[in-house]
Amino acid sequence: MSINYAFKALSDPTRRKILELLREKDMTAGEIADHFQMTKPSISHHLSLLKQAQMVYDERKGQNIYYSLNTTVFQDLLKWVLQFH
Repeated sequence: MSINYAFKALSDPTRRKILELLREKDMTAGEIADHFQMTKPSISHHLSLLKQAQMVYDERKGQNIYYSLNTTVFQDLLKWVLQFH
């Protein structure tokens, strides 16, 4: 995991909201987009950045792609932050 990618991903309020949504349950891009007033390509861009930061996984189930949190990255990020305590 790159700390820089993680902080870049977390720097945007839309991406933070997506992570909050995925904390509740796995969702498709369309389900995520329903929570925002923006285009689906914009949501796809945010999801792509979250995937690049390894904060979310995507998995194809039938015709849909479901996104879920990669909690391991959050544990690693927390360990990194706590080393400065």
